[in-house]
Amino acid sequence: MAIRLLRSLVLVGALLAALTATQLGPATAHAAAPGPIRGGVSQPVYSYAKAVRETVWVDTGLDLDGDGRTDRVAADIIRPSEPAAAGRKIPVIMDASPYYSCCGRGNESQLKTYDAQGRPVGFPLYYDNYFVPRGYAVVLVDLSGTNRSDGCVDVGGPADVTSAKAVVDWLNGRAAGHSARTGGSTVRPAWANGSVGMIGKSWDGTIANGVAATGVDGLRTVVPISAISSWYDYYRSDGAPLYSGTPADLAAVVESASAAPHCTAVQQRLAGGAPSNGDWSRLWQQRDYVADAAKVRASVFVVHGMQDLNVRDINFSQWWTALARTGVDRKIWLSQTGHVDPFDFRRAAWVDTLHSWFDHYLLGVDNGIQRGPVADIERAPDQWTQDRTWPAPATATGTLGLRPGTLTTATGRGTATFTDNPALGEDDWAANADTASPEKTVFTTGALTQDLRISGQGSITLSVRSTTGSAHLSAVLVDLGPTTIRNYEGAGEGITTLTTRSCWGDSAPGDSACYLDTAADTAPAGYTIFSRGWADLGHYAGLDRTVTLTPGTPYSITFDLAGTDHVVPAGHRLALIVAGTDSGLLEPPPTTPRLSIDLAHSSLRLPMVGGAAALRQTATATATPSRTLPGLPAGRPGAATGPENFR
Repeated sequence: MAIRLLRSLVLVGALLAALTATQLGPATAHAAAPGPIRGGVSQPVYSYAKAVRETVWVDTGLDLDGDGRTDRVAADIIRPSEPAAAGRKIPVIMDASPYYSCCGRGNESQLKTYDAQGRPVGFPLYYDNYFVPRGYAVVLVDLSGTNRSDGCVDVGGPADVTSAKAVVDWLNGRAAGHSARTGGSTVRPAWANGSVGMIGKSWDGTIANGVAATGVDGLRTVVPISAISSWYDYYRSDGAPLYSGTPADLAAVVESASAAPHCTAVQQRLAGGAPSNGDWSRLWQQRDYVADAAKVRASVFVVHGMQDLNVRDINFSQWWTALARTGVDRKIWLSQTGHVDPFDFRRAAWVDTLHSWFDHYLLGVDNGIQRGPVADIERAPDQWTQDRTWPAPATATGTLGLRPGTLTTATGRGTATFTDNPALGEDDWAANADTASPEKTVFTTGALTQDLRISGQGSITLSVRSTTGSAHLSAVLVDLGPTTIRNYEGAGEGITTLTTRSCWGDSAPGDSACYLDTAADTAPAGYTIFSRGWADLGHYAGLDRTVTLTPGTPYSITFDLAGTDHVVPAGHRLALIVAGTDSGLLEPPPTTPRLSIDLAHSSLRLPMVGGAAALRQTATATATPSRTLPGLPAGRPGAATGPENFR
């Protein structure tokens, strides 16, 4: 929808703001709306064309590039001019990113642009177009070592987080800002009220998580989209390597040409601190925001694709679980897409929801969003349901036993064997779930007599013997039955980009509010893979060190499966597939082992609505003729995208 500027309302803004201030609850009374509120939302009364556009360089207190002076990060700011002229202060929506000059943001890969004097003109994404007319400032920060900022890229580490946190501090009067990269005059944010909301997809949302985990004062809310909560779980999975590279490879993609010659030592630390054997190291410890979740004071609105094979789903589910213990307000959207922004899979509903979210937590509007449904879940392409809590109400973790070919509520027994085949992956296994083959072992229920909803994060325990000194394990949950899903393995990871455009806010020369429309890219499928987990058996005792396996010796390992929310409908079967290397998603071990599972000492723990009692199945797995189930038509994006395509 096109948003028209309601200039006639500017004169009554202060009066309506005062009237709505009486509706604020105690938790949100820190902020007063600078403009009118109607229908519980801020109105677009301020001029986007006349907005102030400026750059401030903020001291970080670091000197990563070793030039003997404090590194400064560039914060490009756009804010309405009217509130400051009237003596009213406004909140900030902030997106700190390494991608503003190298790779771009959003579905159209937008870059920052500047005029001949270096003043910001083009602000990527719609945040400025939509929210500046509604009384917000939008601040886009170049992370350390990128675009116009000093320093070196730290890939989610202390310097990355500090370079973004410094801008929050500056907005609250605790850090110094300057009019030029080399100094200039001191700049103070007299227009800011100190309330900051951070948002961003991928690396940007990851930094929002990291800054929130510092507990910095003034950060009121974060909206991490497809974001990392622990960088170990981006590169590794319980000891198994998900990518063969290191954070140094990612740093090299985004680091500015001026920074790179001075950042060799930092890149060496990034490479050396990420051992390929999957061991936990200090580098990973410094980039584990989950460990500091108790410090989070901001509300958190998590958005993630349940088929994101880039930032794997364990990142959202472990973060959500840790935040549950803090008592902060939370909200979550889970789509059936891959690594996709909600602006591109549910645009109108997303903008409306985000608008209400920021209005409440940054402007203090009591619009009820904090009392509404906590979770929005995509059940089928463009079909959404809501829940008042997440995981879903009445969810309880139940333990399921494994018997040869069967997934059961009874105790497991027997053995199962398979040989690692790094050439095959989860789609090969799932498509041939009913065909015996040497590279996998499959456990299924019979056809379910009623829907079974799995909501949350599960885990699996396996007692395994290997014929070699190293072994990797994959565990995949599959819904066996025909359906239509988003084509998350296609180029758009579940969306297709159209040729039409729609406008979301106001435009100005050099910055359009109009974006290409999208639609769901769907495909018929005979199965749905809905949760995954991977592990290195050599880390059975913990992540601190790798153990060389003794062939024939049993080892017990427990590892997490990614969070999910999936309904296996009546008539379908629930399957667990256990195999070795998941081709394209997991790097193979140095050996090719044959593995034997002691099923009596192995089990699957799943969060099910109604618990284990909800699993109604036939007494034994229903006999099913061998057949190949249709899968998705394109290659897996996760297999082709390494960290260099993280955005």
